[in-house]
Amino acid sequence: MPGSYYGRIMAAKKSASRKSRPARPARPAEGGYTVPGISRADGHHVAEILQKRLHSLNDLALTLKHVHWNVVGPHFIGVHEMIDPHVVEVRDMVDETAERMATLGVSPAGTPGAIVAGRTWDDYRLGRATTNEHLGALDIVYEGLVADHREAMESVSETDSVTEDMLIAQVAKLELFQWFVRAHLESTAGDLSTSGAQDEKGASQRASRAAKKRS
Repeated sequence: MPGSYYGRIMAAKKSASRKSRPARPARPAEGGYTVPGISRADGHHVAEILQKRLHSLNDLALTLKHVHWNVVGPHFIGVHEMIDPHVVEVRDMVDETAERMATLGVSPAGTPGAIVAGRTWDDYRLGRATTNEHLGALDIVYEGLVADHREAMESVSETDSVTEDMLIAQVAKLELFQWFVRAHLESTAGDLSTSGAQDEKGASQRASRAAKKRS
């Protein structure tokens, strides 16, 4: 039909026009300012540290929802419902971390591509699995994440006490939830079924074996 032919011609012209335009330069991630009282270099360095924390927290929020959807077996409802309130907390941490970066004069990168490109860890390995398997794996997740958060606290402590206080408050909530996780993995003697595990798979297997022995 003439109309459809004309439409294809115009679409082709528009496509060619877009291709011929010079690419716009990317906007710089760093602004020309930071908060009063610290140097711009120090403020932007703190924001660089926070960017890594932002990747970790964004990844954690997604991982927790993945576990929420995929946990099965005994104690399902308890674990399923335990996770969601903490997801809200983690998403709040994401928001305050990104806003702190922006306050320091640096554009926070929060796209999926930025997370994948910037992370130094592998994807969470479990799909549908029992409550004990997921909780064992999550204990390993929190081991690494809390340790990295504490390292970031130390790194900013002498430069930016406001950011340090923010990270301290976040660590308190992260450690509290890890305690909730560990309560399911702990024996009456105070030993964790995941003790000695080096990765999520190993921790999930140890947690599963311990649960079977107790049942």
